[in-house]
Amino acid sequence: MSPVLSPWPYAVLPAAEWRSREAAHIVRADDLTRAHRERAARGERHPVEDFLYTYYSYKPSVLRRWHPGERFALEDAASTRRATWRWYTQGDDHVSLVVDGEGFRADRGALIANIARILRATAGRAGSFGCFGLHEWAMVYRQSEHRHPAPLRLGRHATDQVVEAHDLRCTHFDAYRFFTPEAAPRNREVPTRERQAALEQPGCLHAGMDLYKWAVKLGPIVPGELLLDTFALARDVRMLDMQASPYDLTAWGCTPVAIETADGKAEYVRRQRAFAERGQVLRDRLLDVIDG
Repeated sequence: MSPVLSPWPYAVLPAAEWRSREAAHIVRADDLTRAHRERAARGERHPVEDFLYTYYSYKPSVLRRWHPGERFALEDAASTRRATWRWYTQGDDHVSLVVDGEGFRADRGALIANIARILRATAGRAGSFGCFGLHEWAMVYRQSEHRHPAPLRLGRHATDQVVEAHDLRCTHFDAYRFFTPEAAPRNREVPTRERQAALEQPGCLHAGMDLYKWAVKLGPIVPGELLLDTFALARDVRMLDMQASPYDLTAWGCTPVAIETADGKAEYVRRQRAFAERGQVLRDRLLDVIDG
């Protein structure tokens, strides 16, 4: 069913349509987060899958909340709980609800501008595919202890040798900032928060995962379907990130991608390119949202 055109500057989504989309969104969100929620109820943790909830600090409930995006009026929604949500206002007919995009943009203008700057710069840059996920290796380089509970699958000495045998090319600040003091000088670049827009590139796994973060920060102007698409990409990327890491995570359903071998490098780059393509599509969709 197509939105109904109206004399005011919104397309009206009939009640049956938007309620159906909202219900489908909630089902999909629950499917995506079910394993995490069930583990949390048992007091268990998963070192691979739980990362998205701790690193980004967004609860599963954030994913359940569906928004239509800007320029849509939700028919007969003014009497629903949604009317109490921030950034919603009554439409001109007094029974519909619309996202207060104008108010959101006025309040979060600086944040939106920064997100747009990073996304646009990244989208306009060629992807780099020669890092082989070595950022995780650089985080344990010459360290007797590391952040993850899993053991190093090659042992400490051999892990250090892998780092020393490769050229570190990390371009993402939030990965680089966890490099050990001995590994940081080995990197080609010195990423900083201020240089983020200048260095981000679409081949970076972390840049792909961050699309989820940007979608959440853009709040109600992002359609719910796009939010879940960014989360699904982040979840898939996280798995490769850990498969290519130096940790032995086979007990957690994480089959290693041995980037220290030629075959492992080839597999990593093949999957990295596929994620970059998915990420560019989502990046363009987020920029469309920002540009209105």
